[in-house]
Amino acid sequence: MEKIDNLDKKILEIITGNARIPFKDVAAECDVSRAAIHQRVQRLIDLGVIVGSGYHVDPKTLGYSTCTYVGVILERGSMYKRVVEELNHIPEVVECHFTTGPYTMLIKLYACDNAHLMELLNNKLQEIPGVISTETLISLEQSINKEIPIVLNKK
Repeated sequence: MEKIDNLDKKILEIITGNARIPFKDVAAECDVSRAAIHQRVQRLIDLGVIVGSGYHVDPKTLGYSTCTYVGVILERGSMYKRVVEELNHIPEVVECHFTTGPYTMLIKLYACDNAHLMELLNNKLQEIPGVISTETLISLEQSINKEIPIVLNKK
């Protein structure tokens, strides 16, 4: 991996705080040219440091009022990839993690209401071959949602 310097970190700090900030403003804040910012950002994308960009939609505005984490226990851990393929066909599933601890995997999904959640659990998740059991945790409120901190090296 190529070295990430303080200018790269400063750029990351700025654009992760506001992805819509114009590059001219980033350039001014970093005291470099716009071309330098464009080149640095493209390099960070090419290196895989920046892995995406876009807009985040509040699920509640689309009627998905229930955010749920589901711990899933599989018959065998080796079934994980096949189960993930099935989960990819369920649009309400937005995250999936292979985990240690009491669950084989942890998924995050959104449901419109409790009836929708029950339908997802009973008729979708628990019907996937290899799923032995699920445990549901409903999020009452998301209090923190942020990017990993960018730490500048002190000289």
